[in-house]
Amino acid sequence: MKTGEDKSWALLAEADPSVICRNAQATYDAASKTYTLRCFSADIKVHVAGTEISGSDQHGELLLTRLGYFSRLSILCYLNCSKDLPLSEKLINPVNLKGGLLFFRGSHVLPLDRLAEKYDKDPDGFINKGTELGGEAVKYGDAAIRFFPLPSIPVVLILWRGDDEFPPRADLLFDSTAERHLALDVLWSIAMMSVLIMM
Repeated sequence: MKTGEDKSWALLAEADPSVICRNAQATYDAASKTYTLRCFSADIKVHVAGTEISGSDQHGELLLTRLGYFSRLSILCYLNCSKDLPLSEKLINPVNLKGGLLFFRGSHVLPLDRLAEKYDKDPDGFINKGTELGGEAVKYGDAAIRFFPLPSIPVVLILWRGDDEFPPRADLLFDSTAERHLALDVLWSIAMMSVLIMM
């Protein structure tokens, strides 16, 4: 029985590289049948003939090893399904995606509380880690970072420091176009790897 990854490789092998490159903001080397796309700060190479994905630096390798459960299928689905769309610049909480509540509760809850606890006393560390991953500081909460797990899928992570009344909190937001590119389960995987790569 074919897995989701097997099906994604098969679709990619049949696709028109010029369409994939335009829609996914990727490049393609015809000689090696390899797509290259930027994920966070890393150049990720997707070797279609060898059905292999490799990273260009330590962040790329981390993405594909420790976070491989979330990243590998997300990268393949993104190449196959992304569209040539401008960003809306309108941020949306994942729970407000169509069906979003199903994927952001129970065992699917994003570990945002752990992220908030880690950086509660170190907002500068939060920003520094995000910029290491190719992100830029943005003005939300007590500290916030905007980075690109995939070229058309920006994620904003916001840190709210704790005080006497409230514990620290972190929020994750997508551009509202995200659900026009990818299915909800893939967006959940992207959200997970975005939180975990910061920890």
